[in-house]
Amino acid sequence: MWVARACGNRRRLVARGSGSIIHALFAAFGERPETAAATMELGNSGIFRLASVGSYLDALSSITDEMSLRERSNLIFLDKCLHSYWGLGQNVILNWCPSGDGIDLLAIPHYAVAAYSSQTSRTAESGDRAGQPTISPKEHFFQSLLSGRRRLSPRQMHNVERLLGVERTHLALREPLTCTAPQIEIIEKMIKRYSITYVPFRGVALFDIVGFSLLTPFEQMMQLNSLSYSLNSAHNKLLTRGIAVDFARTTTGDGFYIWNRDLSLNGNVNLYHFVHIALADNAIARSKAEHNTVPELRAGFHIGPSYEFHQAEGLNPTLYSYIVGDVTVELARMMDRALPGQIVIGDFTAEMMDGSDEGGTATFDSVGFVEKAAETLEKLRGLELAGERIEVIKCYLTGAPLLTGRYGVRRITIHDKHGMSRHVYNAKANIYRRNAEPILLGIEDRLLDPGSRPPPTRLRTAPL
Repeated sequence: MWVARACGNRRRLVARGSGSIIHALFAAFGERPETAAATMELGNSGIFRLASVGSYLDALSSITDEMSLRERSNLIFLDKCLHSYWGLGQNVILNWCPSGDGIDLLAIPHYAVAAYSSQTSRTAESGDRAGQPTISPKEHFFQSLLSGRRRLSPRQMHNVERLLGVERTHLALREPLTCTAPQIEIIEKMIKRYSITYVPFRGVALFDIVGFSLLTPFEQMMQLNSLSYSLNSAHNKLLTRGIAVDFARTTTGDGFYIWNRDLSLNGNVNLYHFVHIALADNAIARSKAEHNTVPELRAGFHIGPSYEFHQAEGLNPTLYSYIVGDVTVELARMMDRALPGQIVIGDFTAEMMDGSDEGGTATFDSVGFVEKAAETLEKLRGLELAGERIEVIKCYLTGAPLLTGRYGVRRITIHDKHGMSRHVYNAKANIYRRNAEPILLGIEDRLLDPGSRPPPTRLRTAPL
């Protein structure tokens, strides 16, 4: 209830709430919040007008154009209340519901997240015949709260209160919500910034610099900068081809995780193509470098579950989100056994939005996904790399040649330093440019350890 009292004292809250996202944006324009609010125009207020700072603000800038000055002011006040209730990261806001003169919130302390999201193991003695760990109803229910829309109906709020054993908090606003579509959308994004989001299937790429720890600090800095440029260059090249991308990244110390905020099949395919273009840019730079300033890379791609969150920066949650989960853990362990120059694909089966008007989904395993990605390579034709246009590009999973002239796709078993085993695939991409040497990415199947190769499980047509 202390939050409701704090939000009721508006004058004091303006002073305390200067760490909110809204105030940060006003500061970027050199204005005090009170002055800016007094001079706002309905059509072009300047709120959220900060370019290229992530999907959060990009989305808000278009939504707020449809709102009146009074609506925007009410949402600014709501953001201050949420910032206070977040309590420097002490609380995680789960759900919300319009209620009377404001909204109701459901939240839990940050340390309680583990209790709700941890897996409860049940062995054969307790009913699981296979003796394997299973997901408890609490975990599945909690993840569903974090993966869907955060707005609940009053009845749903009551049920969640009862099942999780938490009490809702009421926040009184300056005026009741009108619950228009733009207003609901902006509140959804605000809530998620002070919360955690569970994504069951997210495509993530990992770029890892080979031998990074053996480099001097100056070489490490130069190679990270070179890799960052290749990532930026690949992003820009895709945009020039009209390929919509919304990539995010975070550093691993000796490389970067990259993911697409677009979770659809098309978004993951674009991310896979991004890997090829970034590696090609790096290969061209390595061929021209005279000093140890351009890194030798190995790369991985995987689709799996993750949690998305906003770290605290100073006293505020960051604008950019971060991810952690099974998908990043698997990629890191895959890279531990990857060879220099290798492209490794995880063994996954993922359900993704297919982009249809009906909002349907499609399920792909690793082999089917790469085959789908290969079908869309035509849109990369004509892309320029080092001034030369791409004429042909092929991507595929490797395997031993067969007597029929086709190739098997080899699923490889690797063992990590923890003694755990997992299956991966070796991937390649061949890029042929006009009047230039081809760029051959990845390593050939014959260079892999024969002892780790099970028999081929799929067939593919031999690449050109």
